[in-house]
Amino acid sequence: MIRYILQRIAGMIVVMFIVVTVVFVIVRVTPGDPAAVMLGPDATPQDITDLRTRLGLDQSIFVQYFFYIGQLLKGDLGHSIFLNMPVSAALMERAEPTFFLTVFSLLIACVIALPIGIYAAYRRGSFIDQASTLLAMLAASIPSFWLGLILMQVFAVRQQWFPVSGYGGPDAAFLDRMYHLTLPAVALGLVSSALILRFTRASMLDVLGDDYIRTARAKGVVERRVVLKHALKNALIPILTVIGLTAAVLISGAVVTETVFGLPGVGNLVVSAVLRRDYPVIQGALLVIAGLYVLINFAIDMLYLLVDPRVRY
Repeated sequence: MIRYILQRIAGMIVVMFIVVTVVFVIVRVTPGDPAAVMLGPDATPQDITDLRTRLGLDQSIFVQYFFYIGQLLKGDLGHSIFLNMPVSAALMERAEPTFFLTVFSLLIACVIALPIGIYAAYRRGSFIDQASTLLAMLAASIPSFWLGLILMQVFAVRQQWFPVSGYGGPDAAFLDRMYHLTLPAVALGLVSSALILRFTRASMLDVLGDDYIRTARAKGVVERRVVLKHALKNALIPILTVIGLTAAVLISGAVVTETVFGLPGVGNLVVSAVLRRDYPVIQGALLVIAGLYVLINFAIDMLYLLVDPRVRY
C-alpha cells in the first residue's frame, strides 16, 4: 500500500511540473506586449521599457522560467500587478465563494443523480429509466451559464425568490451567503448531474446481472439490501471516479457562472486577470486549479482502497 501511495505522489509531482511548464509557456507566447497592455494606450515607450525591466520581461524566456520555478519552490506564486498584493492572498480572498459553490453544486448533483441512476438501473427499460436517460442527455447539452440566466430570469427577476447576483454583504451570515449561492449552485448541479446519473446507471447495470447478485436473491436476501449493499458497493469505483472528476470540473468550470451571477470568486478573478494581462494572477490561479484537480484524483484513488481492497494489488 505504501508503495502504491508513493507511486501516486511521484506521478502527481511529474504532472504538476508539466502543468507549470505548459502554463508558463502559454502565458508568455500570447500575442501582444503585456507591459503595453498593463500601462494602457497613453504609456510612453520609456514607461513600457521600465515596466518590462521591473517584471523581468526583458530577460530570455529561459531565465524567466528558471526564476519562476525558484519562486514556486519557495511557495511564492508572485505578486499581482493590478491588485498590488501577493497572488496567494488574492486567491485566498476569493476562495470562499468558489469553494462553497463547488460543494453546494456537487451536493445537488449527487442528490439528484445517485437515487435516479440506481432506480433507473433497477427498473431497466421502464418509463422512469427512459425518462431519466432522456433528461440526462438534455441536461448534458445545456450550458450552465444559459441555464443560470433562465433561473435568474424566472426565480430572481419575476418571482423575486432569490437575489439576482452577489454574495451578500461583508458581514453576511453563512445562511445568507448560501441563499445567494442557491441559483448558481442549482444551475451547475443540474448540468453536472447528467454525467453522474449516466455513470451510476451504467455501473449498476454491469453488476446487477452478476452471479453473486442472483445468488443473494436466491438466498432470500431482501431486495433493498441486494441493491444498496451488494450491487452498489461493487459499482462504487466508477461512480466515485466520475464524482471526483465532476468536482474538479466544477472548480475550474465555475468561471462563467460566477461572472453571470456576479460572485466574487476565483473565476471572476481569473476573468479580470486575463483582461488585464495580469500574468502572476493567471499563472497562480491555473496552478492552484490544476493542483486541486490532481489532489482530488489522488483522494479518489485513496478511496478506492477503502471501497475495494483488491485495488492495492
